[in-house]
Amino acid sequence: MRAGLVQMCSGDDPAENLAQARELIAQAVAGGAGFVLTPEVTNCVSSSRAHQARVLSHEAEDPTLAGLRETAAEQRIWLLIGSLALKTGDPDGRFANRSFLIAPDGRIAARYDKIHMFDVDVSPTETYRESQGFRPGDRAVLAPTPFAILGMTVCYDVRFAALYRQLAQAGAEVLTVPAAFSPVTGAAHWDSLLRARAIECGAWVLAPAQTGDHPVREGPPRRTHGHSLIVAPWGEIVADAGTEPGVIWADLDRSAVQDARRRVPSLRHARPFHGPAGPEA
Repeated sequence: MRAGLVQMCSGDDPAENLAQARELIAQAVAGGAGFVLTPEVTNCVSSSRAHQARVLSHEAEDPTLAGLRETAAEQRIWLLIGSLALKTGDPDGRFANRSFLIAPDGRIAARYDKIHMFDVDVSPTETYRESQGFRPGDRAVLAPTPFAILGMTVCYDVRFAALYRQLAQAGAEVLTVPAAFSPVTGAAHWDSLLRARAIECGAWVLAPAQTGDHPVREGPPRRTHGHSLIVAPWGEIVADAGTEPGVIWADLDRSAVQDARRRVPSLRHARPFHGPAGPEA
């Protein structure tokens, strides 16, 4: 299966982002992709909770989800919508950061809500409190397809190795990591984290990303790292999208997963252990 990773510069207008996504998906398909992946928050990049409350929708009414399901059916492709920011019925009004796998007939084959919230102080001038606007998920998700078993994750999840090991031990051959990574942490850690997850799990890692300076009409500006990556199960970077919107491709070979896990069978070598003990009172 040829995978095509879409790198976007989404703004805070969902209609404009849908048009951009459809155009790039068409480019991916023209390059031979039967499996296309878009980045985190494909539908809306915004730090303004008030703006999000006005423009976002619940899953059942979301125009981006409906439009991309239609696109997947028209193109007859498997489509991973990296994630959509969606309204929920939560009393506190927080949104969901939800990834979708769409089958070639347009049906929703799997959903995954991002588990780990990006609540960090990158620098004195760059802080994030994702949990103030988004509620975390609590369930890891495997998605079987005819070409591979996918383990679905989103962005900051990549720092939590135990999630990926459990997905791989449960059968995941391809790990999806759609992202909107900070430029500071991206420059320092993005490549290393993705290569580590591929090596530890002996799995393909597909990480479509947001990039550049995002056009926003309201709220503080937002910039992301870009560099969508495809990493093979032995840890080599197969493709890097750089910093401009566009598409990268790679042919996914299941035998590469089997070979990596045969050569270093660490998934089978993990052993239970005790401790460490906590600090004494």
